[in-house]
Amino acid sequence: MTDNESLRRLICEIGRRMYAKNLVAASDGNISVRLDEGQFLCTPSGVSKGFMQPTDLIVADGQGEKIGGTGKVTSEFPTHLACYEERPDIHAVVHAHPPHAIAFTLTGISLSEAVLPEVVAAFGGVPTSAYATPGTPEGNDVIRPLIRECDAAMLARHGSITVGRNVEEAYFKLEKLEHAAQTLYYARQLGALRTLSADQVDRCLAGRQAYGAIGPVYTADLYPDKTD
Repeated sequence: MTDNESLRRLICEIGRRMYAKNLVAASDGNISVRLDEGQFLCTPSGVSKGFMQPTDLIVADGQGEKIGGTGKVTSEFPTHLACYEERPDIHAVVHAHPPHAIAFTLTGISLSEAVLPEVVAAFGGVPTSAYATPGTPEGNDVIRPLIRECDAAMLARHGSITVGRNVEEAYFKLEKLEHAAQTLYYARQLGALRTLSADQVDRCLAGRQAYGAIGPVYTADLYPDKTD
C-alpha cells in the first residue's frame, strides 16, 4: 500500500460518509492507514471529516511525528499506533463518535452480548474499555488489551475504534457497530433482549468465513450460561 492520490481520495470519501451518517460531528474522529516503511497516512487534527480534501492528509511516522503535509497530527494518533503495534495484520484504523453506541457506554450497558447473529459472526462481541481521558496516553493503555482480541471496541464515554485490512473494511465495521447499537436501542424500548443460545453462537462463529471475517473474535460475554 502506498501514499497515492487514489488512497487519499478514498480516505476523504469515507470521511464524508462518516459525517453524513452522523458518526462524527464537527472535527471529531480520525482515520489512518498503514503505509510502507513504517509510515501512516492520517487525517489531520481540527478538520471536519465531511469537508476534507486529499491535500489535507498528513503522513506520520511510527513515533507519531509528522513527516509530510501541512496539518497537525491529531492527539489521538498514538491510540491508532497502539492498535497497529498490537495487530500487525491490520492496515487501517477508524475512530468515530457513533451516538447510539456511545449512549450504551454512558449507561454501562454491554454491547458484547450475543443478540444479533450477523454481529456475532462479524465481531463476536463489542467490548467497552475502561474510561480514558480523550487525547491522552490513557487511550493507548486501555485499547491495547482489547484490540488484541477484537476488530471493534468502544472507548467508554468517548467513541469507537474499528480496524481492518484496509480502510473500507475498518469503516464498514463502524457502520455495522452503530447499526447494531441502534437496533439494540429500539429493541430495549420494546422489551427484554433475548440472547442467542450457546449452540446458535457456535453456528454463527462457524460461519464467519461467509462474512469474509478473519480477525480475532471477542467471546468473553457470548456464553454467559456456559460452564467448563
